Amino acid sequence: MPDPAWRRVVVCAAHPDDEVLGVGGAMALLAAAGVELVHVAVTDGEASHPGNPVLAPAQLAAAREAESGAALAALGVSPVDAVRLRLPDSGVAAHEDRLVEELVPRVLGADLVLATWTGDGHPDHEAVGRAALVAAARAGVPVAQYPVWAWHWSHPGDPRLPWDRARAVALPPGVQAAKRAALDCFTTQVRPLGPDPAVLPPEVLAHAHRDHEVLW
Repeated sequence: MPDPAWRRVVVCAAHPDDEVLGVGGAMALLAAAGVELVHVAVTDGEASHPGNPVLAPAQLAAAREAESGAALAALGVSPVDAVRLRLPDSGVAAHEDRLVEELVPRVLGADLVLATWTGDGHPDHEAVGRAALVAAARAGVPVAQYPVWAWHWSHPGDPRLPWDRARAVALPPGVQAAKRAALDCFTTQVRPLGPDPAVLPPEVLAHAHRDHEVLW
């Protein structure tokens, strides 16, 4: 990865930061190869800190949008065609049909769609994965799915993960460093926000700091 014949890749993320956690390194490699990237953020991630006294949901959504832009710049993939669908965080499954309709024209003509995995263990991630599969099938575009939360509940060789379909994407040291810098941009997630602990503490980020990424 990347394939020298690729011209456009669409990356679907349920929340701002999923794309960097799962395929930030792959995105950096694609951008460096001259591939046009389309980043589709399905939600704004406004529900990551319910009841937080520091940032209300609308403020959190704006903060996470800004963090996503900074992270993509850190990866070297900015400017990027960024699409924000603003579906409700934690409620994507209820809007799956609409999501399919939103995705079809955006994936049409792409060489590949990257989307969160349908077995990831988070309902929004799984809904985005299902919708991406349907939309890409309608458009005749292949899909590769990336795990995010699966790394937290699985173990090495876990039979619940489709290892027979796994493909590792090796990340050179420079790309690893860029991905770390990109993840650091998600301040609302990697640091405490008022009384709330970090959503992505070091032990969680460790899964994203490896020298490779995995696609199904």
